Amino acid sequence: MESEAARVAPAVDITPTMTKVMRRIIPFIFACYVVSYLDRINVGFAGLQMNRDLGLTPSQFGWGAGLFFLGYFLCEIPSNLMMQRVGARLWIARIMISWGLLSTLTCLVVGPVSFSVMRLLLGMAEAGFTPGVYLYFTYWFPDAWRGRATAAFLVGIPVANMIGSPISGALLTMDGFGGVAGWQWLLIIEGLPAVLLGIACLFVLSDGPDDAKWLDQNERRELSARLAAEQATLAARHGNTLRDAFANPKVFVLALVNFCGICGSLGIGLWLPQIVRGFGVSYVAVGFISAAPYALGAICMLLWARLANRARHRLWFVCSALATAGIALSISASLMAPLAAMLALTVTVVGILSFQATYWAIPSGFLTGRAAAAGLALIVSIGNLGGFVGPYMIGYLRESTKSFSTPLYVLSAILLVGATVMFLLGDPADDKPAPKEAA
Repeated sequence: MESEAARVAPAVDITPTMTKVMRRIIPFIFACYVVSYLDRINVGFAGLQMNRDLGLTPSQFGWGAGLFFLGYFLCEIPSNLMMQRVGARLWIARIMISWGLLSTLTCLVVGPVSFSVMRLLLGMAEAGFTPGVYLYFTYWFPDAWRGRATAAFLVGIPVANMIGSPISGALLTMDGFGGVAGWQWLLIIEGLPAVLLGIACLFVLSDGPDDAKWLDQNERRELSARLAAEQATLAARHGNTLRDAFANPKVFVLALVNFCGICGSLGIGLWLPQIVRGFGVSYVAVGFISAAPYALGAICMLLWARLANRARHRLWFVCSALATAGIALSISASLMAPLAAMLALTVTVVGILSFQATYWAIPSGFLTGRAAAAGLALIVSIGNLGGFVGPYMIGYLRESTKSFSTPLYVLSAILLVGATVMFLLGDPADDKPAPKEAA
């Protein structure tokens, strides 16, 4: 039976237009996300020297690294609502310039307090970037294209690690050059690209199809009509106001699932360099070994997203990826041989990345309008608390037990809880529209 969206949407083939949109928007947004994620996790490499120089304990490092995500949580929803008001072009530029400057200035920290303050401020500055991009995609990509765009965007996570890990490891060897510590060089050099890309945003991005001079008039009209038809259908089914987002329990359940996924993603991402360093290898080797799981993950997440987009339901792909990550992480914690443990950690990273590549198509499949602005920001902000809990929990248990095994077991359990909750929730986009009340 033909769907309601298909009956309402104009029967026009917009594939040529969408190909042009993909080529214009995705490479640039992808580059921004690579730099964003690199600035988010490079403190994991900086900690190899910074912890020694500043006298940070594992729990102090985990606390400070995680405070980034507390700042993210506090400012996520206001940032997304502001983007909807002033436009994506200006707001994404503001986010990138401010976070690039603060990331660079983190090289000036002198102890646990200043480190924690800078990480909190960095999170507040960057807040809104990821949910802002998800919201931006709803302005540009109909449902049939949004999953593809989201997967391409999220490949920035493994690419940031693939590129950033070897570079970060190499930058640490500059320790003492010009009287500056290696970890300080790392933060300075890796923070400046965000500022440059933020300035470029003002010239590359358009707020929506109606503002895109690089599309002709027919392309703008046809794409806008398709998007308006889909958003009208979603608004009728799920609502499109702030109240609709906050009153929908499915939004909060999805936020819990995202929380579990990010606990694993950032817990592993921020501590992987120190786990690998424990194998007794050099800084440069740490960079290349840490990059390997993400190289494989980049390939797998694209293939997984493609399979999910072709399937009738994405739910099984989301749940199985997260469950695989949890099981593999538990296995890695029980292995003593470095190579075997690294192989299990690689499967964990692949599972988490595949989860992320398929998960975000679910909330954006039933949220629209201001409900999308608030709902996506709420899901990301609550989820990003996992970026605080995961790293700090690992640091605290690592310091208490003198081992990585216990924190990895706990992290494994969190991932499995997320997979179970996602399975029990199902896909909200599959809900049937409620019958209209009689007048």
